Amino acid sequence: MFTSPYAPVEIPNLSIFDFLFGDLTEAELDRTAVIDGATGEALSYRTLVDQITRVAGALAAQGVGPGTVIGLLCPNTPEFTAVFHGVLRAGATVTTINSLYTPDDIQRQLVDSGATWLVTVSHLLPGAKAAAHAAGIPDEHVVVIDGEPGHPSLADLLQADAAPPALSIDPATHVAVLPYSSGTTAAPKGVMLSHRNLVANVQQARDLIGVVLEDRVLALLPFYHIYGMTVLLNLAFKQRAALVTMAKFDFVEFLRMIQDHRCSYVFIAPPIAVAVAKHPLVESYDLSSVHTILSGAAPLDGTLAAAVAARLDCRILQGYGMTEVSPVSHLIPIDAPHLSRASVGVTVPNMDCKLISTETGEEIEVPSAGVSEPGELLVRGPNVMLGYLNNEQATRETIDADGFLHTGDIATVSALGEVTIVDRSKELIKYKGYQIAPAELEALLLTHPQIADAAVIGAADADGQEIPKAFVVASSAVTAEEVMAYVTERVAPHKKVRAVEFIEAIPKSASGKILRKDLRTLDRAVTV
Repeated sequence: MFTSPYAPVEIPNLSIFDFLFGDLTEAELDRTAVIDGATGEALSYRTLVDQITRVAGALAAQGVGPGTVIGLLCPNTPEFTAVFHGVLRAGATVTTINSLYTPDDIQRQLVDSGATWLVTVSHLLPGAKAAAHAAGIPDEHVVVIDGEPGHPSLADLLQADAAPPALSIDPATHVAVLPYSSGTTAAPKGVMLSHRNLVANVQQARDLIGVVLEDRVLALLPFYHIYGMTVLLNLAFKQRAALVTMAKFDFVEFLRMIQDHRCSYVFIAPPIAVAVAKHPLVESYDLSSVHTILSGAAPLDGTLAAAVAARLDCRILQGYGMTEVSPVSHLIPIDAPHLSRASVGVTVPNMDCKLISTETGEEIEVPSAGVSEPGELLVRGPNVMLGYLNNEQATRETIDADGFLHTGDIATVSALGEVTIVDRSKELIKYKGYQIAPAELEALLLTHPQIADAAVIGAADADGQEIPKAFVVASSAVTAEEVMAYVTERVAPHKKVRAVEFIEAIPKSASGKILRKDLRTLDRAVTV
């Protein structure tokens, strides 16, 4: 077993609201908390906290509290921050929903989470309203932040002038958020993260990440994703930095916001690193304010990381984690430039880790010098989820009797504690940081009248990024373009099949399980 080279940190027994905002000083209250990257409009910490408590009071006056689940379907805006923390301040649970989801996707999450309210914005309302109605949520419980006739708005909540409730919750057991994750396999599941989980992960990561009060942090990562939720909505606020919100990714806007708002710390996923390293537009903008970039959500190639660092003359760090660990378990710390950029750094404080052989299940010894043999990474700590919502079997399969969460990722560890992810034993595909369950796409492909059998794996595109690739057994004439169009019409954009290969049979085990490792060894031309 191995732990962090950093000393353990204290984890206060507080709600996430009290932890983040309860000790704001008078000077900090007047600092800028959030800037709308598109318009430049800014909110101070004083205004943000006032909005949070007003939202909490208005919701509590309508019966919202512990036991209530509220869906939040909204891009990154200053309003998201007030609603998200307002719901938590009311004692309710937030289930954050991917803004790219189809109405069917939204409905499934609302029903599975038990949500009885939905908060969204007007341009997402058609799909959101259809999903809410299908889930049995009435219009009076569908809040449209920017206003829509027949629905309450954020302005209505802020004007209600109701006091926030006096809460008595146990931070260690009270579910704060329900993000959805596919875990290591299968369909998305609600991940129960407590207030303590969220507080713990901020405490574990804040000193290693190194965001400080003077930083302006570009909030490009979606707040609904656990990565953006922890490092932006929580950690950046705890550090009293200013968030610059970006509602939708556009590379020109990305560059402009960094330049115009003098963003100094930028959190990204690897596809953005590719653009920063290669795109000629980068030379047209002044990005000299950036001192650090941290990449997460998917593996970052070490050579690509070096190219980004050289082009922007900045630090580039990498982190690793899972929704199930709130999410950060490993980081290249801001004060450890000697660590390999291809690694995910060291274990964060207060966590125990071990590697186990995928063949024998036995623990792999940490070497006294050099690098260990590869094995599945297991992690344990105060940031590990309470479990999967209404799915005890999946919880038991993921967290063992000793409290170790089985990540499904294959890693090595050096004598210095440096962890490198070398492979993935799990079937989950990570496309631009988004999780895609192959089984979900396979089930859809099998509904196509010209497809007899199908399997989906992650394959590399021209930039080395993972994409969903389908292997298809056709029962009659069908083209790759027709297969991809069929899927595109029925899934969220990030779930699209982006490569198709026709084969005579899907390799399967005697029990009928798809042998994905055999598919990965096939060396054929890819139709894209």
